[in-house]
Amino acid sequence: MSDHAASVDVLFQPITVGELKLPNRIVMAPLTRNRAGEGNTVGDLQATYYSQRASAGLIIAEATQVVPEGQGYIATPGIHSSEQVKHWKEVTDAVHAAGGRIVLQLWHVGRISHTSLQPGGKAPVAPSAIRADAKVFTADGFADVSAPRALELDEIPALVDSFRQAARHAIEAGFDGVEVHAANGYLIDQFLRDKSNRRTDAYGGSIENRTRLLFEICEAVAGEVGAGRTGVRLSPLTSFGDVADSDPQALFNRAVARLATLELAYIHVIEGETGGDRSPQPFDYAAMRKPFKGAWIVNNGYDRAMAIEAVAGGKADLVAFGRPFISNPDLPHRLREDAPLNALDGDTLYGGGAKGYTDYPAMA
Repeated sequence: MSDHAASVDVLFQPITVGELKLPNRIVMAPLTRNRAGEGNTVGDLQATYYSQRASAGLIIAEATQVVPEGQGYIATPGIHSSEQVKHWKEVTDAVHAAGGRIVLQLWHVGRISHTSLQPGGKAPVAPSAIRADAKVFTADGFADVSAPRALELDEIPALVDSFRQAARHAIEAGFDGVEVHAANGYLIDQFLRDKSNRRTDAYGGSIENRTRLLFEICEAVAGEVGAGRTGVRLSPLTSFGDVADSDPQALFNRAVARLATLELAYIHVIEGETGGDRSPQPFDYAAMRKPFKGAWIVNNGYDRAMAIEAVAGGKADLVAFGRPFISNPDLPHRLREDAPLNALDGDTLYGGGAKGYTDYPAMA
């Protein structure tokens, strides 16, 4: 490259990601907004919100529970009931009518939950019975998470199958693919890291054992809906949800090497701490990526210049934006034109209705 910075055009080169043909490299990251309705279903509001953002190369819809036990926050959607599938179909139809492409993020929160959100008020599940130092959003506002119970070995096949079934439901609901949520301190991530996983069976101890659940879930999902319609999200360094690992480099290098054998469509990596914190931490993302031949999506606090540099320099194939997409439904257009971005209203991020959700203006 010359001394002159790369052009924004690199973000608008089409790319094939697995089975998906995308018109640009700008991805809308999954964003929990706590606006699901009765029965944790979506509706007209979500259809409007996502279709407004259909100019993204790819929309990754908000994290969605694969089973009722997978819920950790109030008013988050599911993909386990026929009602949920039916209502999600209205959303995907609206996005497709607007010319967009959308995949669903498959979610199980594990121990990041509260008994008030669990069927029958039971304890949440986790790899080990270790309570997280974390809070969740309940009907009564923010509350400390409840103490979890450890999943029994004989419960794990059904857990794996719940992700497979959820992937099937997502395709039935018209999604173009799915993203397995293995990041941000939720259930799969809890199994990956040695701070939260103290198991002594085939799913704990060694790195090979701790990456087993991630691999089995992705294998089941890819087997059900096609590897070319399956992505996965990882966050090697986040401490969100009170997770940590004694050797994240070795852990995530091995996790990606195992996932590479499945030939998934993409891996979506949160760099640094979740929430835009890019404070330097020692980690070699290029080494982690090396065995993976699919598309590589980077995420976390990227702005226009950083996104251009990442794609132009070959560090990433696509860049995911979270908060900028909340307040800028036409973000790709604004990035192309280097136009100013709408300010984000932090008070309307979680819960509520159209205000701060579907009323942000597009450029004239």
